[in-house]
Amino acid sequence: MKKAQAVLLIIALSVSLGFNRINPFVTSTPDTIRVDKKFAQPKEEWISLYDSLGLARQGLSQTAFKYAWYGFQKMKLQNPVMAIADFSQSSCKKRLYVIDVLRKKLLLNTYVAHGRNSGQEYAKSFSNKESSFQSSLGFYRTLGTYQGKHGLSLKLEGVEKGINDRAMQRAIVMHGADYVSEDFIKNTGRLGRSLGCPAVSIADSKKLINMLYNGAGLFIYSMDQKYFKQSGLIAEII
Repeated sequence: MKKAQAVLLIIALSVSLGFNRINPFVTSTPDTIRVDKKFAQPKEEWISLYDSLGLARQGLSQTAFKYAWYGFQKMKLQNPVMAIADFSQSSCKKRLYVIDVLRKKLLLNTYVAHGRNSGQEYAKSFSNKESSFQSSLGFYRTLGTYQGKHGLSLKLEGVEKGINDRAMQRAIVMHGADYVSEDFIKNTGRLGRSLGCPAVSIADSKKLINMLYNGAGLFIYSMDQKYFKQSGLIAEII
């Protein structure tokens, strides 16, 4: 009888040890079996969206997307489309990303220009001053459209005080321009530059403006330490 009990005990221990070898994320206690929390927690929503859209392969900085995600949450946008201009990239790259957050879809990935006094191929200097002809970083809310010297244009409201809040005074808008093209890149080694506006190609301008007008968001990003220190919208996540 004692031998039978010993055999049963050995079998029970073997089964228990075997289970834990097969499931390394499960720890057993005398009373319960629990899943380790660090393996059970799902990815944050922004990471899941970034991964599902393949944005790393498209060249978008994960940091830029994270800041955009949290900043737009605070802005409470009416239009669920957000645009990110990643100015940490070369102007020869398609560094503008337009994303429908509700449908979880990348709507457009295309070229966007920076201001001519911000740099040559790369944007390195930024300003909120009138006549600086530099780009301003940070978060913008899109407003209505109008017909200007560049045709259909989209008004932008800079929402960060001291960083881009003079956008309307400076006539910083999104518009089409003939210097935003692959031919221009081939001829000069860089994209053309604006007077501070996030200009796009003439071919893309109309459909892009239709996606973004009236309450969408635009985030112009760079690895600029001065901006990180000043921005109230991303201060909590740095």
